[in-house]
Amino acid sequence: MTGVDMPGVDMPGDDTIGGALVLGGAGFIGGHLLADLASRGVRPLISVDIADPERPVAGVDYRHGDVRRPFAEVVPESVERIYNLAAIHRTPGHPDHAYYETNVAGAVNACRYATLRGVPRILFTSSISVYGPREEPCGESAPLRPESAYGRSKALAEAVQEAWVEADPGRRRLAILRPAVVFGRGERGNFDRLLRQLRRRAFVFPGRRDTVKGCGYVGELVRAMAFCGTRDEPVYRANFAYPEPATIEAIARTVALEAGLSPPRLTIPTGAVMTAAFVLELLGGLGLRTGINRDRVRKLLVSTDARPDRLLADGYRFETDLAAGVRAWLDSLRTG
Repeated sequence: MTGVDMPGVDMPGDDTIGGALVLGGAGFIGGHLLADLASRGVRPLISVDIADPERPVAGVDYRHGDVRRPFAEVVPESVERIYNLAAIHRTPGHPDHAYYETNVAGAVNACRYATLRGVPRILFTSSISVYGPREEPCGESAPLRPESAYGRSKALAEAVQEAWVEADPGRRRLAILRPAVVFGRGERGNFDRLLRQLRRRAFVFPGRRDTVKGCGYVGELVRAMAFCGTRDEPVYRANFAYPEPATIEAIARTVALEAGLSPPRLTIPTGAVMTAAFVLELLGGLGLRTGINRDRVRKLLVSTDARPDRLLADGYRFETDLAAGVRAWLDSLRTG
């Protein structure tokens, strides 16, 4: 048992990978991706990360390395594919320079390694943050207007890797997948916080219920990554989120229903929520950590309605929807 989901998806051409390097393999998405690749018999299968994995996957060669610096000495072998997942991504939570130091420098060093070892393909997990906050639906053709350091660093990292392709477009291939909120076992983010608050009956809607939040289950994301790995365009860009837009009310009610909990009903005016968040920030300075602050509240007030137009147009079929994804996530928590 690996402790992570292994979708075992049969995607044409993707299970012929001769070897793969996963940058950031000790993280949430990296663990699920490595489990899937290992289940396909991909060898060698190498993970480079500054952290140790919480749930090591059998068959993976875990190595310590920092993508902010050249790592060719850590991986003297050549592989057929690089999955560039390494990132600083929690927002808020880091000074602005940290996002650039990891996300942009990581892209530079991934390309440097690929060039040195002759690796022909990179798959990069970017973010819908490159579009910036906007209420209207957002497909891949939307202009990039990142407003956060995280979003700007991801947009720059995309450009770095696109330049790597432009140096040899006949041979090199880059797939850029821009996920919305991804949930699943090991996430420790938005969905985990929502579940904890629902269990305590502490979740309230902050000012509005109709904020659209693009999201998707991590097992579905791994399937989409396999699909993107079969594309032969020099640069392939795709959003990842369920096609049916979900409001925070729909998400909260779905999680509550699947978990057997009471759905939230209370909506608190925005001003009152922001005042409470400010107080909790002050208490956080005194050592009381709640995970609630004004920046996180603001994120709940702005829609991120990313649409997976490219995946759908190219024939990708989602195996789950929001309810099925939440069910799979909760089942993985119960089974351990």
